[in-house]
Amino acid sequence: MCHNQGKTTSQGAKERSKWGTKKEFILSVAGAIIGLGNVWRFPYLCYKNGGGAFLIPYFLFLVTCGVPLFVLETSLGQYTSQGGIMCWRKICPLFEGMGYASQMIIFYGNISYVAILAWAFLYFFSSFSGNLPWASCNNTWNTDGCVEINTYNTTANWTSPVNASSSVKEFWQRRVLKISTGIETLGSIQWELALCLLLSWVICYFCVWKGVRSTGKATYFTATFPFVLLVALFFRGMTLPGALHGIKYYLYPDPSRLADPQVWMDAGTQIFYSYAICLGYMTTFGSYNKYNNNCYRDSFYLCLLNSGTSIMSGFAIFSILGYMSVKQGVDISAVAESGPGLVFIVYPQVVTLLPWPQVWSVCFFFMIILLGIDGQFAGLESNMTSLTDLYPSYLQRGYRRELLLMLLCAISALLGLFMVTEAGAYILQIFDHYVCSGPTLLLMAIFQSVIIGWIYGAGRFSDNIEDMIGYKPLPLFKYCWLYITPLICSATLVFLLVRYIPMRFNNTYVYPWWTYWIGWFLAMSSLSMIPLNMIFKLAQKKGSLWQYWISPDGGSKGRKAARSIPVQKKKFSPMAVAKQTDVPGM
Repeated sequence: MCHNQGKTTSQGAKERSKWGTKKEFILSVAGAIIGLGNVWRFPYLCYKNGGGAFLIPYFLFLVTCGVPLFVLETSLGQYTSQGGIMCWRKICPLFEGMGYASQMIIFYGNISYVAILAWAFLYFFSSFSGNLPWASCNNTWNTDGCVEINTYNTTANWTSPVNASSSVKEFWQRRVLKISTGIETLGSIQWELALCLLLSWVICYFCVWKGVRSTGKATYFTATFPFVLLVALFFRGMTLPGALHGIKYYLYPDPSRLADPQVWMDAGTQIFYSYAICLGYMTTFGSYNKYNNNCYRDSFYLCLLNSGTSIMSGFAIFSILGYMSVKQGVDISAVAESGPGLVFIVYPQVVTLLPWPQVWSVCFFFMIILLGIDGQFAGLESNMTSLTDLYPSYLQRGYRRELLLMLLCAISALLGLFMVTEAGAYILQIFDHYVCSGPTLLLMAIFQSVIIGWIYGAGRFSDNIEDMIGYKPLPLFKYCWLYITPLICSATLVFLLVRYIPMRFNNTYVYPWWTYWIGWFLAMSSLSMIPLNMIFKLAQKKGSLWQYWISPDGGSKGRKAARSIPVQKKKFSPMAVAKQTDVPGM
């Protein structure tokens, strides 16, 4: 994705790479942030939290947390020209642990979410059969109560799950997951999924093998193809009988649901997850920009694209849920399980309604694979960039970097085998709830806002952005970094603790007590990096406390050189729709 590898310095480290073109940056970031969080997690959370009620806190968090933090991280990476760890060392050395915490969260995410890729690969390979295996009940895994929804007579008894279950749902639960009765029953490793898991990691390895420059042109396909499929599925779903019933459920808010703290928690963490903020992704991608790139304007366009994709995915999902509700004769809230497998039940159902269903199924699951690979690649590249920035003279030599990358992939793949056991879906939800979302990301957002807003200085950071692009960002961003973002995230966190509800799987299975200890251990293992790093630095006793507290120059290496480049002085309005010219140098 990056070009201009630069020359080797006298110390043996190469100059930092830069994006070859503006399009590569936009498409690469779009590929990283527009992924499974849009087509899987957003509709799943809407379904779980009562449909339209979820959209209210979602948009509140988007305006007050999502966009401000997205701008902050992209600008921070571009200003310091460093990845997720070194950027904090450059501006606030005492809080370098923020970088280590974010990289640990990414590492945990890489272990857990690759299971979704394994599921997608299994569906993808199954799509090449003569008849889609989930479209019929003539399979060894089907029960006596299996029915095919497309040919189902709604006068039959769907009210009792003992009497009837859809062929799509049985394929998911009894063939793909072979799900056990609970996390206590780990079961055996499913070797078909394990091989799909291995394939996913091999692809990820070779994507990052030669660094970010190796896949730049591929983003022209990987970042655009999913939109074509999503639009096609959207229009097909809207033409199904009962689609408007599903859309009404999607858009009509139930105000009583807003009293549930989990709705607010899910909305906030969905913003953080979907926008890949508080994880170092945007800092890493921004660090490969030229100093005078208008990252402020780019951030608005990317945020608009991201949320627009999520909303469209919601329409596609709920139009199909409305159809399934009409066919089964039950309320839409009971039509499908509200879990990570929602997308593996609803989307396979709709492809059976299209002409040439095998072709549509191959295309759809290829889209899911592309989206998942983009996200995995971004996380893996963020880990490698941070390590390379820490030890540039050692790791920028090709074979050493490749060996470290192979070791990282091998360890992640081995730990990921837990996700492809019969209890893998239960384990994945623990990682999703405690490590990759929830309190962990809320605390990271609070720390990040306080460090930039109060310790480094929101005004100073606004001046840094002006130094890069020629004008200050909207005053709203400064107030968000100072007050709004940390206050909203803190209130949500307190609300969650006061109204604590035990974690459930599919709203029915309650986890045993010891799983909560595992979840909090995983969460604290990343967050503890912040105080531990502070203690380590203070124990070294090199320099004054002020030198550890904040960097005197703000961490800009290229500021003086960049000032010799003409900077566009015209301000960018987020509300403007007129096309604006790129800054010189891009």
